Amino acid sequence: MKNYFSHLGRDIPASIVVFLVALPLCLGIGLASTNVKDMPELQNVFSGIIAGVVGGIVVGILSGSRIGVSGPAAGLVTIVVGALVSLGSFETFLLAVVMAGIFQLIAGFAGLGIIGNYFPSSVIKGMLAAIGITLILKEIPHAVGYDKDFIGDESFFQSDGHNTFSELYYALGAVNFGAVVIFVVSLVILILFETKMIKKIQLFKFVPGALIVVALGIILNFIFKTSYPDLHLSGIHAVKLPVASSAGEFFTFFTSPDWSQLGNYKVYVVALTIALVASLETLLSVEATDKLDPEKNLTPTNRELKAQGVGNILSGLIGGLPVTQVIVRSSANVTANAKTKLSAILHAVFLTITVILIPDVLNLIPLASLAAILILVGYKLAKLQLIISMYKLGWDQFIPFIATIVGVLSTDLLKGIGIGLFVSIFFILRRNVHNNFQEIEEEKDGKSILRLQLSQEVTFLNKAGLIETLRAVKPNTELIIDGTGSKEIDYDVLELISEFAQTGAKEKNINCKLINITKV
Repeated sequence: MKNYFSHLGRDIPASIVVFLVALPLCLGIGLASTNVKDMPELQNVFSGIIAGVVGGIVVGILSGSRIGVSGPAAGLVTIVVGALVSLGSFETFLLAVVMAGIFQLIAGFAGLGIIGNYFPSSVIKGMLAAIGITLILKEIPHAVGYDKDFIGDESFFQSDGHNTFSELYYALGAVNFGAVVIFVVSLVILILFETKMIKKIQLFKFVPGALIVVALGIILNFIFKTSYPDLHLSGIHAVKLPVASSAGEFFTFFTSPDWSQLGNYKVYVVALTIALVASLETLLSVEATDKLDPEKNLTPTNRELKAQGVGNILSGLIGGLPVTQVIVRSSANVTANAKTKLSAILHAVFLTITVILIPDVLNLIPLASLAAILILVGYKLAKLQLIISMYKLGWDQFIPFIATIVGVLSTDLLKGIGIGLFVSIFFILRRNVHNNFQEIEEEKDGKSILRLQLSQEVTFLNKAGLIETLRAVKPNTELIIDGTGSKEIDYDVLELISEFAQTGAKEKNINCKLINITKV
């Protein structure tokens, strides 16, 4: 930890930005995840805060990620809701979260973190761009004061029955000019803070623009309340942090698992589901965050799974939602110029302090101010330059990139990744069709010879390309199929070559010679 404190000038401002981004996400995800049960609203919301604190402090300390930030994820909302219905109580669900953490620990020790290395770069970059576009589209309603849905809902189909695009339509019909004023002022300030002129001012190296935006949003809203009441924002238009009337009530927000349900097989089904989805989302976020990292540090994925496992065990033990590494908070950490994991840890410390000491102050923050912060994060993830650079790489990179964006925007994060991965695999297979050998035309004694030099590894994926090539060999050709450089040739390919040499070649009067290839 001692090396972390040498970068306080960058980590403290970054942690404040991440805290301001994480706060509404923890609240919204907590409420959306647990309001299917007859629990007090304060407990619903607090489960998201617990996950945010555990994700920041516990996972932050144990993780090997320099700038990754963990907490409750919007992508798990539907799984949590379904689990609560299936298990019948929040306490039983908490037991499933604890078991999910144990499964993740086992996966980490078993070395399953390597799965994260098998996602193509085009898909990961598409995921980042899609998250950026999603943030912009999802935050526009909050920017104009239409706050029917919780901040942080990433799915195309939302909890209020609308979708991403219909929400924009409804928002245009319910514009709150107080929110628009606060949003525009906030966005202008954030853009100014990106300029070289502001960055040269020593004070603003320690005071992030996001903090000034939030403070100014509170001041503007207070002015509206006293002088322009029609523009004042309150209720659903502001942060809604749980406020305990006493220390005793505060501790009632924590809940323990129902250990009597250890024999309930449904608990293990839910736990396995949470472990699989949370681990996959974490590994994807790790891969994406490492690509955003200016220093290009590589996160040890097995260690990350272990850290997430410990985080979920603790979160479940004290009443929190499942924890994953989350790309929105991690990317906010990157754009805020965090230097070490201390930023992620401190953001959770701020969450803890504010929940205990100043919840009333935080409840004055207009969501329009936070929308400006998230929209700027989204813009940085989905810059036009990224799309242009992917286009220049060629169709085999650009199409999976676009497919991932469209998939994430029209479904959700994991399904969108699946769509992008499927398209990417298609292009990989397409390239493999003709990458299993090299065609070399030679001449010997005035006679033309075609040599097929097989590659080092020839698998069944190369079979289709070889079939096409053999069919195209002209009659009366001298054909040499050379396996000298091959370490392994799949049985399917050996069978194809043997059959061609015995029958197909003779039918076309092709003199077929096999070198270092065993007939089957």
